[in-house]
Amino acid sequence: MIVPAVNPMVPQLYRTGRIRRETLDTCTVEFEPEDGSKVPPFASGQFNMLYVFGVGEIPVSMSGDPTRREKLIHTIRMVGPVSKALCELKRGDSVGVRGPFGNGWPVELAAGKDVVLVGGGLGLAPLRPAIYQVLAGREKYGKIVLLCSAHTPSYLLYQRELEAWRARFDLEVGVIVGHATSAWRGNVGYVTKLVSKAAFDPANTVAMVCGPEVLMRSTAAELEKQGVAAEHIFLSMERNMKCGIGFCGHCQYGPYFICKDGPVFQYSHLRTLLVKGEI
Repeated sequence: MIVPAVNPMVPQLYRTGRIRRETLDTCTVEFEPEDGSKVPPFASGQFNMLYVFGVGEIPVSMSGDPTRREKLIHTIRMVGPVSKALCELKRGDSVGVRGPFGNGWPVELAAGKDVVLVGGGLGLAPLRPAIYQVLAGREKYGKIVLLCSAHTPSYLLYQRELEAWRARFDLEVGVIVGHATSAWRGNVGYVTKLVSKAAFDPANTVAMVCGPEVLMRSTAAELEKQGVAAEHIFLSMERNMKCGIGFCGHCQYGPYFICKDGPVFQYSHLRTLLVKGEI
């Protein structure tokens, strides 16, 4: 885990850079330190607390390349006042940033193995740094499978990148939507449909999954059904974080604090919790 080098409760000032609209309700925002320094090192799968002055603070996973420290990149869905304010920032506006917090994806553990990455909806954003890492070190891994799902084709994230990834011969990419339009010629249904058809060696695979909890439950179950060990299935459980350091208790999930024990967990640790209501 990479931890902040400064007081984790004091936001650092960042300046808003480019803002790119991904879908009708989702944007990708770039931030640069106002003091001209480099972005603190972070691991794929970690998150920051982003603070809009006068509005509030929310947790947002990293969605940029961990090897590039010129700027922070976050993909944000507008579901509340803070996320809406973040997507309405103008170039040059100041925000507060705390982090990075939490544990990252097991990119190093996956070396020498096949890698399966499954992102549902906005879940592709926290996976994108891990995708960058495994592709940058492509020779270290066996087969790499990327499976993405969205409610409709218009809600697919990073569509240009997806096309570039699909054009590679060393990467299997599958895309599926829940509801097709008349122009859609791809897969329709649940992402588990792609998991059962993907080519990988279950006995020698590390899987990383992010998306709505119902998607993660069904995907983890399908991966286990295919023969992937529960200890080699990892889920990102980002939710309800307030302090980021396990102090406030807002993100307690059974015996865990999502912010400091996660947000990335082995499925074997969450199996019984995921089926319990009101946690």
